[in-house]
Amino acid sequence: MTDALPPFSVLLPVYRGDRAEFLARAFDAATVEQELRPDEVVVVRDGPVGPEIARELAAIRERAVVPVTLVELPENVGLARALEAGLVRCAHEVVARADADDISLPGRFAAQLPLVAAGADLVGTALVEFDDDERVPGVLRVLPTDPGEIARYARFADPFNHPTVVYRRSAVAAAGGYEDLHLMEDYLLFARMIAQGARVANLAEPLVRYRTGAGSYARRGGLALLRSEIALQRTFRREGFTSAPQAVRNVVVRGGYRLVPEAVRRAAYRSVVLRRAARKKES
Repeated sequence: MTDALPPFSVLLPVYRGDRAEFLARAFDAATVEQELRPDEVVVVRDGPVGPEIARELAAIRERAVVPVTLVELPENVGLARALEAGLVRCAHEVVARADADDISLPGRFAAQLPLVAAGADLVGTALVEFDDDERVPGVLRVLPTDPGEIARYARFADPFNHPTVVYRRSAVAAAGGYEDLHLMEDYLLFARMIAQGARVANLAEPLVRYRTGAGSYARRGGLALLRSEIALQRTFRREGFTSAPQAVRNVVVRGGYRLVPEAVRRAAYRSVVLRRAARKKES
């Protein structure tokens, strides 16, 4: 069966704010531990890093069970531009995203690649959030799985968990690629891919463990993210992705969410995620 699957790259960015031990765990989870191993890993070093990460990058290249390409950017350019630089260096049309502090479960690529082989342009999965210990059950974040439901959901919220996606580079390029937009670059890209007619799918099975850590809920709010939110909604409206009523709703609901106290934001987020997971379990 695996003979019919396309070769694929893993695209993994790292920057000075990451931790070497998390990077090591993420890399091994996406390679040696996978039932279906990637054909290469492209690691993008987004600007200078400290000695611990530098040593880990060297160690990764020594112990890797698949070819590794290290793209070294002289300055920190941010996630969108780092990913664009990495995509250029990927040898394969099919690319799987991975982050430097998350954990891909062993069956992840074996579950996603058949959907890509069958014609999908973008395939995500559910994920499980955890704070410190990956063995402790965390919050399940599950998203719509039906293509029509994914498209409808995208008019209000990001329909994909970014660290879980596998996509075709040609479909990403057709949508304009990643554009700089603080913490919203993936949502903007996925919405544009949907608008361009990309064939999309989500797996309800959680195949990535997503490390939240300290400050996770703080990063989901604040004036910087509010500015990104407003810019995103203006772009959606200008490009015809949302209607005028949808745009107003999004600015009020999503924008307001960015301004409430962190404790309220945490409670609201977890309530929504838990309700969605419960509905999926019932259906």
